Amino acid sequence: MSNLSALSLAAYLERCNAAAFAADPAFVQQVHAYQTQLQQALQQSAQTPVQWQFRVPELGEGGSCSLFGQLAAEPYDLAATLGGVTPANLQLLQQVSTVVAFYQAHSQSHWFGVYQQRHNVHGELVLVKLAYFGAESRAEFPLTAEFAAISNNSTVGLTGRGRIINDVAAYLAAGGEYYTCDPKVQAEACLPLLDATGRVLGIIDSEAFEKQIFAGDELALLCAVALELPAIVG
Repeated sequence: MSNLSALSLAAYLERCNAAAFAADPAFVQQVHAYQTQLQQALQQSAQTPVQWQFRVPELGEGGSCSLFGQLAAEPYDLAATLGGVTPANLQLLQQVSTVVAFYQAHSQSHWFGVYQQRHNVHGELVLVKLAYFGAESRAEFPLTAEFAAISNNSTVGLTGRGRIINDVAAYLAAGGEYYTCDPKVQAEACLPLLDATGRVLGIIDSEAFEKQIFAGDELALLCAVALELPAIVG
């Protein structure tokens, strides 16, 4: 079950401030079970359709915030960011899209996306969304200290440490930074994608309309996905 491209489960959970789960045999077993199922699904990834473009929200003044419910006139061109529609990029998106479909089939969350760390067409280091399900959302998150001040995605991308927020309202009331894409979101888990040395390759982000969802089986699913993706996006 181990993926040599990623950290061990115990090391990964420590990076996500969830080390206690590593001592739960049932949790560890569930992570490994999901990894096995996901590996089997990935064997059929060549049949998975992909999106080279997707609709994104309008950005507010200065480009910092998405305007919920207002879509930009032009779709985001993922192909341009990746360097073109090539066989290698097709395989990348097919595999990532297979992971997203697997996660959606097993999760109770309402939004999920996989982001890869790379330079955009302007040469800026960002997290770029490769595939997702749910409502339209921004395609890139800048990897800067300034944007991290309002964004969990950027913070996790910069620090390599996961954030699990099971009550967004309580988190905000305590002064936590939060980039609101959908006001219905009550809980979010933003976890890093790390290689075996701990280097950040990207992130995954999951959101739910109910509180206290990211624990037990739901967290095991996220961990399984996070441990399999580094071999794909690295």
